[in-house]
Amino acid sequence: MLKSFSLSTHTRDEMIDVTSRIAACVRESGVTDGIAVVYCPHTTAGITINENADPDVKHDVLLRLDEVYPWEHPRYRHAEGNTAAHLKAITTGSSQTVIIDQGRLVLGRWQGIYFCEFDGPRQRQFLVKLISS
Repeated sequence: MLKSFSLSTHTRDEMIDVTSRIAACVRESGVTDGIAVVYCPHTTAGITINENADPDVKHDVLLRLDEVYPWEHPRYRHAEGNTAAHLKAITTGSSQTVIIDQGRLVLGRWQGIYFCEFDGPRQRQFLVKLISS
């Protein structure tokens, strides 16, 4: 089963917790054991798994990514001017795989699945492929 989700981002850099959408997709599918592959089809956004308890973690991650990959750099050549967004997307990756056991996503106590926007605001999508074992 493949499901597409749409979302709107509101700032240039943000991390949106999409865990509940994916968990609902798993419940509705009836898949009890298998995997969920969460995929981002954009080159300036990504998917990651990280802490979802303290919102300061998102702030700190985005802050550090900005420090490592500044928006402006005198040696960037990419004509669109969003090289930093591409580099951040490479760092987070375009997909994550999560185990499904007894009809639920297997995540650590503090973990959530995030859609990471690095070139917003935009209309975006991500895909979830459920594979039953």
